[in-house]
Amino acid sequence: MGPPPVAGPPPVAGPPPVAGPPPVAGPQPVMAPPPVVRPVSGAAVSGAPAAPKPRRAGFVLAAVAVVFTLALGVVAIVQARQISDLRGDLASARADADRVQASDDQRLDSLEGQVNQLGEQAGRVFDPQAVAAAVLPSVFRITAGTLTGTAFAIGSPSSGSSRLLTAYHVVREVWGSGSNRVELERDGETYSATVTDVDQANDVAVLSAPFELAGLATATEPVKSGQQIVVIGAPLGLTDSVTVGVVSALRKGEGGAGDLIQFDASINPGNSGGPVVNTAKQVVGIASLKAKDSEGIGLATPIQVACTKFRVC
Repeated sequence: MGPPPVAGPPPVAGPPPVAGPPPVAGPQPVMAPPPVVRPVSGAAVSGAPAAPKPRRAGFVLAAVAVVFTLALGVVAIVQARQISDLRGDLASARADADRVQASDDQRLDSLEGQVNQLGEQAGRVFDPQAVAAAVLPSVFRITAGTLTGTAFAIGSPSSGSSRLLTAYHVVREVWGSGSNRVELERDGETYSATVTDVDQANDVAVLSAPFELAGLATATEPVKSGQQIVVIGAPLGLTDSVTVGVVSALRKGEGGAGDLIQFDASINPGNSGGPVVNTAKQVVGIASLKAKDSEGIGLATPIQVACTKFRVC
């Protein structure tokens, strides 16, 4: 190994540093003002006062309001006029409808009058078959002791019973004996009945039967000469016999009897008590008598005699 290094002399300290004057401060940098940020869509910027609105905008708004108000007024006037026109049209339509209704009512009244006239004319047309068909179900053959005749239902049934009319001389035998029981026959069926009241002077008797049967209608006006009639009865026991004729005259009865209807329809013993019916299917009389040794002269008691006496019609 070589020799160790020889240490050199220690360094000599130099003079201490001399302090210089302090540095002079230079000019400060000038800061630029912040940029002005304008609001978007009218939004105010936080921290900045809102710019005043120009006066022109107020005038525009006022003008718009005036125009809008005028437009509303025009619309209101137009609508009012339209409403008035509609009311007028409605009133006119109602008046037209009233006139049409009045005209229709007049036509209906006229048609009803024509229908009524046709009905009256049809009622005056003589149809014996129709009359007989309507009357026959209410007509019975009656047997009272040894006598026979005809009876027919009258009025409305009540409490399970019906009332019938016949001639008094048909039931005279049982009425005088006090039994008052008779038999009625119709369509092969036999029914018991009771004589409840009589009018000997006018040859009328009232019966009560224990069944309900709608009675025949009665005429409210007196018959007249020439009026067509149908007579239904059981002459000589022959039930449901129908003859046709006219009213010949009105005759005065004898022995205190009232008026009698004379007719020319053929009747025979057994017809007594049967109905004499007009073309309207209404009973006008009760067959009572016929002239001896002569045909075409029959007599009937007016139905109103029985209606007034017994109050059964």
